[in-house]
Amino acid sequence: MMTRITFKLLLASTAALLIAGCERPPIAVSQTGFRGTGMEQVYNPRTLATQASLNKAPAVADAIVEVPGGPKAGAIYQNVKVLGDLSVGEFARTMSAITEWVAPQQGCNYCHVAGNFADDSVYTKIVARKMLQMTQKINSGWKQHVAETGVTCYTCHRGNNIPKEIWFKPEPQKSAGGNLGNDAGQNRAAKSVGLSSLPYDPFTPYFLDSKPIRVNGKEALAMTGAAANRSSIKQAEHTYGTMIHWSNSLGVNCTYCHNTQSFSSWGANATPQRATAWYGIRMARELNNEYMVPLTSVFPANRLGPTGDVAKANCATCHQGAFKPLYGAAMAKHYPALYAPAKAPDAPAAVPVADAGQAVPLAGKVEVSAR
Repeated sequence: MMTRITFKLLLASTAALLIAGCERPPIAVSQTGFRGTGMEQVYNPRTLATQASLNKAPAVADAIVEVPGGPKAGAIYQNVKVLGDLSVGEFARTMSAITEWVAPQQGCNYCHVAGNFADDSVYTKIVARKMLQMTQKINSGWKQHVAETGVTCYTCHRGNNIPKEIWFKPEPQKSAGGNLGNDAGQNRAAKSVGLSSLPYDPFTPYFLDSKPIRVNGKEALAMTGAAANRSSIKQAEHTYGTMIHWSNSLGVNCTYCHNTQSFSSWGANATPQRATAWYGIRMARELNNEYMVPLTSVFPANRLGPTGDVAKANCATCHQGAFKPLYGAAMAKHYPALYAPAKAPDAPAAVPVADAGQAVPLAGKVEVSAR
């Protein structure tokens, strides 16, 4: 009798453990392709309700009535290096908005020395200036990813001094070594890869370095010559870890970007979002290397990561669980200073080389290659 009770308790405990990782119904499904192909998005209504409140855009400040021929901010204020071409009124409006987006509690003194706003001795002012240039670059040079919606400081900061979703290089993990070998970062149950067994650092290879993310061969079975696939399972695990990050960051399934018939295909049935994502990973890599990493020496030690590196951006930094940041709210158009042309070159025009008859990705659409 005791054995039977023990068995039932064990069975109940096992069942409880198995369903602990599941989400309770109801679950909503949205079809995005032909019936029977599995092209669909699965959503939890409760998660969507939470995300809706987190991705609500703030009110836009009232527009300034410009006075023709009025003075520019750079002629009135000292040491205005980025926004000097704005009118005095638009300059004040933009700076006020930035304060609300980034430092609503601290106010102007978060970046400025009280009584001497021209002073550059506060590190946050140096960082803010660089971030303004970065925002201008995104809005002017990466339309393949952000289109006309653009971004503002609020897209990442959401009223916080430091964006909630940033990443640092992780500390090297200790292991027993010896005959156990190197675990290659696996089985650490890190949030960065959805608590899976995949390598815990999916960001450094692709959002800082330019490691190849493709692991699929172009041909079946042959795999020789130019078609040879020398990618290993180990490389594939890093790719899958990054894909999990993408999925979690945007709150979508794999099929938001990929065709269920062939995940590697850039053909006519591939979703437009895959091309947008192709530009997105390159945009994040450029922002990290050209804007964030150069600021490493500017930040104090308490703002750096465990290995002494600066905070960096990934998909979650802007998206924060939404398929479009702030669900596509177009804030940037109300602040012309954030659309100023950047000196840096435009985003790369090159796209993945497609096989004959396959499509190559363009921003927001798919066209068939003539090759």
